[in-house]
Amino acid sequence: MSRPYIPTRANEPHNTIWFETRPRHLAGGGDPRHITQALRAAGWKNHSDPDYPHVVLASPDYRHTIVLEPEPESYAAWWRIWSNAGGERWHASFGGNTPVEVIAGFSDALLHPAPASEPDVWPVLRAAGWTYERDERGNEAAHHPDGITSMERRTTLTSDYFSWSAEVSLPTGLGGQKRLWHAYFDDRTPRHLLAAFATALADPAPVPRGHYDVPHPHLVTQEQRGPQGEQLAAAHETRLKAIRAAARKARRQPALATQRPASAAAPATGQVR
Repeated sequence: MSRPYIPTRANEPHNTIWFETRPRHLAGGGDPRHITQALRAAGWKNHSDPDYPHVVLASPDYRHTIVLEPEPESYAAWWRIWSNAGGERWHASFGGNTPVEVIAGFSDALLHPAPASEPDVWPVLRAAGWTYERDERGNEAAHHPDGITSMERRTTLTSDYFSWSAEVSLPTGLGGQKRLWHAYFDDRTPRHLLAAFATALADPAPVPRGHYDVPHPHLVTQEQRGPQGEQLAAAHETRLKAIRAAARKARRQPALATQRPASAAAPATGQVR
């Protein structure tokens, strides 16, 4: 039986006129399948409840899980990631307006082996023109030139425990601030994941969005150009194929490493005692 056509937002990539939107950190959430289908392509399993509006994915070894549960407020933690890799527990969360391309910088990095040495996070942002500061308590912060976007590593006044955050906060005009989106990482989060997130955050490349699919149109520039439906779908499939290939290669390597060489497996013959 052929699948009936049911109008949902999942069909929009082919029915939308796409605009190159910049800066990306103000472009809104985007299509969550940029993240979820990439993880599925890498072998993550779907543990979602079909009767509940969420997505629950777990890595093949169950060391990492990701949950997408939309909340009434867009700045709330829609995306939540937990890890218990090598006995080291950490977690991260992202608000609904956090661009999926920025979150994917973090989640894609989960699919690759950790580097031999952990990189520093701040040089990525400083190279992109962000200002950096550090105080006497060890708190660190980098601020985008727009004055509303920041990434920080801070501790509270009553604790020595540090945590990381990134956010866009818009002035209300009454001396207050309203969050557009917020991301949180505990201090055990591997630095190469944080550096990957910072790299995606600072990337100047535009992202595709519909003309009215941005939370604050006056904050972004949208140009009707760039790839459209079929081209975007083809580019997405190319991305998924590359992730599948990398996952297959990663699965083969441990198997090859445990195989005994043929010369060692064959018994020696013709030896003289």
